[in-house]
Amino acid sequence: MACSAPPLTAINAFLVTARCLNLTHAARELYLTQSAVSRKVATLENWLGFALFQRHARGLRLTERGAALLPELQQSYQQLLAVTERARQPSQTLRLKAPSCIMRWLLPRLIAFEQRYPATHVALTTTQEHLSQLEEFDAAIVYGLPPPDALRLFDERLTPVLAAGMAIPQRIEEMSALTFLHPTPDRRDWQHWLQQQRIELVMQRNQHFATMDLAISAAIQGFGITVADITLIENDLLAQRLVTPFPGSVATGAAYSLLQRQDKRAPPLLAELVSWLSRA
Repeated sequence: MACSAPPLTAINAFLVTARCLNLTHAARELYLTQSAVSRKVATLENWLGFALFQRHARGLRLTERGAALLPELQQSYQQLLAVTERARQPSQTLRLKAPSCIMRWLLPRLIAFEQRYPATHVALTTTQEHLSQLEEFDAAIVYGLPPPDALRLFDERLTPVLAAGMAIPQRIEEMSALTFLHPTPDRRDWQHWLQQQRIELVMQRNQHFATMDLAISAAIQGFGITVADITLIENDLLAQRLVTPFPGSVATGAAYSLLQRQDKRAPPLLAELVSWLSRA
């Protein structure tokens, strides 16, 4: 048998005919004559080297080999249609702005989104401004009190974390021997957590960072102990890059929320991106 590609129009004719088991109905669905449908099926039969149908006075019946071939051929043909349909869609770019501190949570979700929608590119712009608005972007993630028109992604909840290889403090007071990593220059995150524990703690050694993400990265390297949002570090905890020495977490009252463009300039797949991030 020659190694030529199978005739796709003949495959389609076979699939429709196999569903109808009637040349008249298949011809009507394919907008062809009965003889044209019959010729296409015969072309596929010649290519395969065996009969697909048994022809009877009342219609058609699949041969044993035709019935065995049908399910896999249906699945493969549908996959081909899906691939070509996605290829036909015009590529587009979604412009997203997000604070740099949310990258640990956001990047894996954007990678998965682009794998699901390969013709779409999310152009990500990071910022250290927590309350910036949409401006020229299609969507923006903001931190703090959620704006009235924003979609709440998750609430911020803080807990102390440190590298798994470090000595784990058994009591809160034992943290005084460690270097405190502060996600902000004003130490407010640590102070908020300690206030909720009703404990005053002397912080003898301190390092300050511009963002929580930087403080988390330093903790993973064993530089000290930091407080981090429990949602942002979920993958680090699962991978045992970080451990939580004390149970529970403390709500700060802040949240990460998503703003999206609502006007006519909103790109077609913006709704899919918003849905993807909100359920992730």
